[in-house]
This record gives sequence, structure tokens and C-alpha cells, in this order.
Amino acid sequence: MIDASINPHIDRIALRLKTIPENPGVYQHLDADGKVIYVGKARNLQRRVSSYFSHYEDKSPKIKMLVRSVCDIRVTVVATEVDALLLENSLIKRYQPRYNSMLKDDKSYPYLCITDEEYPRLLYTRRHNDPSRKNEVKGQYFGPYPNGRILRELQDIIRQLFQYRTCTHMGKRPCMKHQIGLCGAPCAGLQSHEEYMATVESIRRLLKGDFGDLLDDLKERMYALADEMRFEEAEAVKHKIHLLEEYQSRSTVVDTNVRDVDVATILSDEKQAYINFMRVKHGAVIYSLSQEIHKQLDESDAEILATVIPALHEQTQSTATEVVLPLAVPDLPEEYLKQSTDPRGDRRKLLELSLRNVESYRKQFLHQQALTQGDAAPQAIRLLERIQKELHLPRLPMDIECFDNSNIQGAYPVAGMVRFTGGKPNRKAYRKFNIKSVEGPDDYASMAEVILRRYKRLHESGEPLPDLIIVDGGEGQMHVAREVIQIQLHLDIPIAGLAKDDRHHTNELLRFDEQGRIAVAGLKPTDAVFHLLEQIQNEVHRFAITFHKEKRSKGTFRTVLTDIPGIGEKTAHDLLLRFSSVKQIQIQTLDDLGDAIGPAKAALVYRHFHPEE
Repeated sequence: MIDASINPHIDRIALRLKTIPENPGVYQHLDADGKVIYVGKARNLQRRVSSYFSHYEDKSPKIKMLVRSVCDIRVTVVATEVDALLLENSLIKRYQPRYNSMLKDDKSYPYLCITDEEYPRLLYTRRHNDPSRKNEVKGQYFGPYPNGRILRELQDIIRQLFQYRTCTHMGKRPCMKHQIGLCGAPCAGLQSHEEYMATVESIRRLLKGDFGDLLDDLKERMYALADEMRFEEAEAVKHKIHLLEEYQSRSTVVDTNVRDVDVATILSDEKQAYINFMRVKHGAVIYSLSQEIHKQLDESDAEILATVIPALHEQTQSTATEVVLPLAVPDLPEEYLKQSTDPRGDRRKLLELSLRNVESYRKQFLHQQALTQGDAAPQAIRLLERIQKELHLPRLPMDIECFDNSNIQGAYPVAGMVRFTGGKPNRKAYRKFNIKSVEGPDDYASMAEVILRRYKRLHESGEPLPDLIIVDGGEGQMHVAREVIQIQLHLDIPIAGLAKDDRHHTNELLRFDEQGRIAVAGLKPTDAVFHLLEQIQNEVHRFAITFHKEKRSKGTFRTVLTDIPGIGEKTAHDLLLRFSSVKQIQIQTLDDLGDAIGPAKAALVYRHFHPEE
């Protein structure tokens, strides 16, 4: 047992240890402020908790740090190891203890939600269901999905297979979605509630990966329609069957007899672990997530998997009773999930696929870390040193600012600026610019305006200037930037440009030589330095485009509806919420408009769109 020189609260802890039972359960270590700093589970609470405070010299440095911080211990006895596993997972999510290795917050991942409404909708969201949040959408959530591309593909197949409503508020008349075959118009009584809910149930089964049962039902429906001589309807169902079978074939990686299993693999080094988790139903991978986990207490691979698998099992609403693993996980009870640690056949193929995913993710993560970490990353510094050498810069470009314009034929012209510090995005320093002095689509004049505004303000306020300016364009943009920086503002900031080829792919890094002429830096597109510059370019392009879309959306909203005398932004907003678009507003009757905004304002809107009546 340790003494007071290691932990001044050891007398209280020793007394607590004498009362801890030898039952399965969950224990919590608390610090002097009563904050939970570690949560663990054990088959025998007495033996497990006591082990922290004995043989101190043999403990790892991180566990020694934990032992020195413990002020009190709290335990919860449960009936079985499975109960302990589930309670541990719940408490880790609740307290986020500093010494527990945890998954990244899943709120950044996209979900699909079937809403809890009389006629449910299918919504894309990045906010998981949380009862503690006000105004949270209630419903059944599916996901999280590892990226938006997979989710868009899934949404596309659902739209082709099923008709369902997307409107925020149901009206009384069929809308355009019904006319183009995307909705059955339950709002107008053209589809019964029972038929609509049957469609929702089919969507739910598809999201759960139940391809086989869904296909069987569709085939049964097709044959029944054919028997009733309703051949056109039978042909439509047959088309859906082909779509679903095609989607299933693209998703299937092993035999469809592998009906419902989870697969998890792990790679680790001294500080990090990398995991891949897959859900497989009917031979198809319906979910795959790779993620890094920062080790807190030098945990083994088995210990990390024992924490991660239950969390992902719950997060993805998995119904599997079997998990395929590369190693045994003693702390994962067989009653919770049956472990297959030496699989054969199709399960071996799935394990190898998961391992390829986690190996690929680990390489990407380390590469991205090298590109984006700041002062603590020697590789990032070496990349900046390479940029300094290639562009003949007087100092290391620790702060790089990059500009890009965005407009449509001169409409809603804007520009964006991003700053990278130490090779890493510095989002607090990003800036948006509304173009004020330029008429029409003139990218050169727009670039001159924003660079003048940016660096005149920095120079006058005495704020630090960047080490390098990059313009997203070729020689013309570079000359414009130099004209402003050197001649108008008399500043000494190096300028570079990124030029594109005929296919709009970035292929050259440009600089000014000693004579003021444009020169091409000798970098290949496969060079790691070029990848960092592409990252900067892609980021500023994304930032400028996003701002342009926001402004265009607000501009459309402002000019089309609020230009009607007597109609303000709130009324226009209410109309758009009710009828989805200006086109839909134009075709509404006076009574329908009156139901939404009242008879007086409805008359103003109706007369604006129907002046001849």
C-alpha cells in the first residue's frame, strides 16, 4: 500500500477499500474537487480497485499520475459483467473523465433521422438525438455515417425507391414534389396514412441493412400486382427491385449468409491507437468508421477495444450478437457479444478488409498530422522550410494568407481569406469580404480591393503581417497583388500564385524572381509541399464559395419577397417555411396565402404575382 508521501488522502482511501465488495461493478476515481477522473469496470471490485494502490513502483508513469490524483472512490455494484460494461460506457459518456481513452465526439458526423411525426420525414442532420436539448428533432436516428459521400449515395437510392414527404409544413394541395413523382401527396389525401407508414417502414428496414427481407416483400408485391393484371404498377415495383439489387451488389463483399456481425480491428503505437469498426448485414458493409484514440493510461489493445466496441455498438444501434476481432478481449463478456478471434472464410475476409481500412487511415492520419501540426511537428517545419527555399523567401513562412474571389457573372461578389499558422489552419484569423467598389465580373479589381483593405488595416493598426501571400490564380492576380502591396502600401510581403491547367487542376507554384518576372517553382504535383499548398488552396476556395452561397441565398430572399410593398422579412420567412419556394408561393390561392400570413398581407402578395386579376 502506498503512503501519504505519494497520496495525502491514502488514509481515507484505505478505509474506503476495506468496504468495497467482491462483486462485479463499476468504480469511479474522484479528485480533490470531486470530479470524476477515471471510470472502470471489474469482475471483482475489491481486487481491481485495491490493485491501483499496491506495487506502486511497478506502475506506468501515467497510472502513477492517476494514483497521486485520487482523493475518493465511488463504486456501483451490478448483477452481471454485461451490466458493468453498459454502465461503464454510460458513465464515460456522461463524465468524460480525463484518464479514460475515448472516441471522438460523434456530433460532427452526419446522421439520417426518421422523424416522430404523423407523416414522418427523412432528415439529414449532424446532431444526434439528445433529450437534454431543447427543440431537438424527435425521431429514430441512423448512423453516424463516416462521411457525407456515403450518406448522399444512400439518400439517392432511397429517393429512387420510395416516395416520402420533405416539406416542413404540410399544406392542403399537392406540391411540385408530387407532380415529379417524389411524394405520394398524403397532405391532399392521395395516399392513405397506412400506405405512407408502410413506405416509412421500408425505408427504416433499408437503413438497418435488411436488404433480404425488403427484397422479398417487393417481389411478393410485384407478383400480386401481376396476378391482378396491374402490369404497369408491377413493372414499377420490378424497377425498384433492380435498383435495390444493384445497390446490394455494390455493397456486398462476402456471402449474404453472413447476416449480422460487427468487425473491429486496431493498430497502436506508444501514444495513439487507431481503430476500424464495421457493421455487416447480409454480406454488405452498411457502416464503417475509422478513428484515432489518444492513449491515457498506456492501455493495451484489448483494453481499448473493450471500451470502444460497446460505445460503437450502441452508437450505431447494432443488432449483432457476434463481433469479429484480431485478438481476444477478456473484458468484453461473451454474454454481451460472442467473439470470433480466429475466423475462417468470409469472416476472415471481413477482418482483412477492416485491417486494410485501419492501416490506410493510420497512414492518412500521420500524413495529415505532419502537414497540419504547428511548432511541435518537425515535419511541418521542414515543409515550411522547403517552401521558403523554393520561393526564395527571406524568412520561414509561419503565417501564410491566401485569397480567393467568388461570384456568378458579377452577381453577389465576395472574397475569402484564410490563414495557415505553422502549416495548420488558423480559423480564428479567417476573413470574409463583400466587394464594394467593383461593378461586374472583374476578378482582378476584386482582388485588388480586398488586398488593399486587408493590409491597409493591418499596417495602420500595427498588427503582424503575414510571411507570405498566396493568390488563387495565375500571373494576372499576382501582378495585381504586387501592385497593391509594394506600390500603393509600400509593404514588403512576398507574393506567390497557384496556377491551374486546362482541366482546372492546380499544377504550378509561381513566384517573382529578382527582376520582378514570374517564375515557376520547381515542385512536382506529387511533392508533400505541393499537397500542403493544395490544402491551403482548397480551404480558401471552400471558404469563399460558402460565403458566396450565404450571400446569394440572403440576396434572393431579400429581393424577391421583401421587395413587395408591405411585406417584411418575417412575413417572407413565414411564407417560405410554409410553401418551400417562391415558385410555390406564386401558384397558391388567395385563401391558402391567407391561412399562412393573414388576409391583408395575403392580398398584397397575391396582387404582386397576379396583377392582371
